[in-house]
Amino acid sequence: MMRIPMNRGTPGVVHAHCDIPCGIYDPHHAQIAALTVLRMNQLIAELPRPGPQAKPEEAQAHQHKLSRYTETKEAHAEQVKHELRVLWGDYFTPDHAKQFPELHGLFWDAMKLASKTRQEINPQAAQDLLAKVQKIAEVFWKSKGAEVRRQPSMQKSGGELVYPVAK
Repeated sequence: MMRIPMNRGTPGVVHAHCDIPCGIYDPHHAQIAALTVLRMNQLIAELPRPGPQAKPEEAQAHQHKLSRYTETKEAHAEQVKHELRVLWGDYFTPDHAKQFPELHGLFWDAMKLASKTRQEINPQAAQDLLAKVQKIAEVFWKSKGAEVRRQPSMQKSGGELVYPVAK
């Protein structure tokens, strides 16, 4: 975060990554956030519901876990959107869009899926989000001239991560 003068010297707060541009871009955080969205959907699905005879503290514990999982899911879906906006707005150029004609559709679909995963408890949407983010990561690294490989994430959610491989 940095302060820059606004309105004749009145300081204002600006949040940015990165309109300099710094040239440091990587889809890794978007992939990790998408894996987290997937994992939170899994945890919600696995969460045992208290029965009608449950003690109040059991119902409260369930509600607490459900709230925490939901908050984490939504926060990470928003993080996916933030990371993708940075890539789309600051890294990719019109030349990239010509080179990779599917690029706009990938970003559109991923942003809509990230919103859907915020709005719903939907494991399939979370899996679809991860797949779109992985495809964006593949295009990103190919735009830099790298080959890509998928490797198991080694996370409880499963899934894979896309990494660059030097030629």
